[in-house]
Amino acid sequence: MIVLGINAYHGDAAAALVRDGVLVAAVEEERFNRRKHCAGLPVLAVKYCLEEAGVDIRDVDQIAISGIRRRT
Repeated sequence: MIVLGINAYHGDAAAALVRDGVLVAAVEEERFNRRKHCAGLPVLAVKYCLEEAGVDIRDVDQIAISGIRRRT
């Protein structure tokens, strides 16, 4: 099983890819765009993780996206 993890739309945007429970790649978007603590969708980080794992987005079984849990 291949899982793509994405931390997006708040500081330190990043992506990680896990294959069968083993971390294959993980990187923050700032490594590519050179903006500290960048927020937004980590497109370049996702691309890197997919390339590092040698897979296409169509091979990904699940995508996990971080979120902020708000208390009411």
